[in-house]
Amino acid sequence: MRRVVITGLGAVTPIGNNTEEFWKSVKAGTCGIAPITHYDTTDRKVKLAGEVKDFQPEQYMDKRELRKLDRFTQFALCAAGQAVDDSAIFDGENLKVNPDRIGVLISSGIGGLDTIQREDTKGYEKGYDRVSPFFIPMSISNMAAGQIAIRYGFQGMASCVVTACAGGTNAIGDSFHYIRDGYAEVMLCGGAEASITELGIGGFTSMKALSLSENPDRASIPFDKERNGFVMGEGAGILVLEEYEHAKARNAKIYCEVIGYGANCDAHHITAPLEDGSGAAKCMQIALRDAGIEKEQIDYINAHGTSTHLNDKCETAAVKKAFGSHASNLKISSTKSMTGHLLGASGAVEGVILALAVQNNFIPATINYREKDEDCDLDIVPNQGLETTVDYAMSNSLGFGGHNASIIFKKVDTDSAQKGIQS
Repeated sequence: MRRVVITGLGAVTPIGNNTEEFWKSVKAGTCGIAPITHYDTTDRKVKLAGEVKDFQPEQYMDKRELRKLDRFTQFALCAAGQAVDDSAIFDGENLKVNPDRIGVLISSGIGGLDTIQREDTKGYEKGYDRVSPFFIPMSISNMAAGQIAIRYGFQGMASCVVTACAGGTNAIGDSFHYIRDGYAEVMLCGGAEASITELGIGGFTSMKALSLSENPDRASIPFDKERNGFVMGEGAGILVLEEYEHAKARNAKIYCEVIGYGANCDAHHITAPLEDGSGAAKCMQIALRDAGIEKEQIDYINAHGTSTHLNDKCETAAVKKAFGSHASNLKISSTKSMTGHLLGASGAVEGVILALAVQNNFIPATINYREKDEDCDLDIVPNQGLETTVDYAMSNSLGFGGHNASIIFKKVDTDSAQKGIQS
């Protein structure tokens, strides 16, 4: 099988609008949760979210173009621009890759929700024949992938994974297999989401999924006994995956290697995971088999860790089922404690973190942790990140509908590869 490596990263998040800034914030344990500014929350139950701050997309697109793009697509294009620049797959205006052999796979759980809400209001007030002619192409979930492909002339497969909160990890894993099996040399993959709208927050509030805390330090608190719901985040994470020999031939810098991927379904409930964690456990075991490694080789897991009561309890049980006695040796943290939950972009942003964790031998903390929960009794790296060897690492994502996805990265075992962003 062909080897697959990561040669470019891009991130637009609540704790940093580029990869370097984002990684510094992750290492520092920065909390990106703050009062919502996108709309007036005076009469709303939920007051906090993980908003992207000081977002300036003009670096990658002009103002005229911006008016035709939903916020989630703007995030995707900015993160993709960073990842493309970082990968150096262009020499000036010349693409170093056959355009037929480079594809795009970008997840979004909801797509252009802000556009949908705004145009529906306009239609209700002025008549639905008056909605914007750009309403459909702005709101459909696949448009982030389409816009990236159009911008850079990538003519391989361009698609969109829509598997709720598992989508970002599915996008990375599906791209990994696509390259490994010989269908492409390079894939731009990841996820983008912008659901901090009155409609989006209202929907999740009604289903009692969101934290009602008004204290930013006690809202997104994965594995903490006082957790009471997740905090909505927004942003994008994009990774450039590349066939190893292709990357090596062009002397590309390499962050780490992608070696294993698992995906399955609980087939249990539209929102709740299996309480015994067996579905997610099987998914992790699929990824381990795909990687061809033993469970004892995993050093770190970036958990789905949403800060909901059921998810964190079930994910703990799943890790114990999948790893047996090794579970007590694992370091497991949830970086959603810093970013909030970015839905279809969460696995992608966490994929960026995982790549940098492996490269830099650093395990991020689960921040703002106070109260121990007997149902979440693994080593969650509370409050302080850890400098330690990370040779193999896993990231988990679990989505509504029972979707599970796990991805495994490993340190590149080559002396000839250049290295990416380092601490």
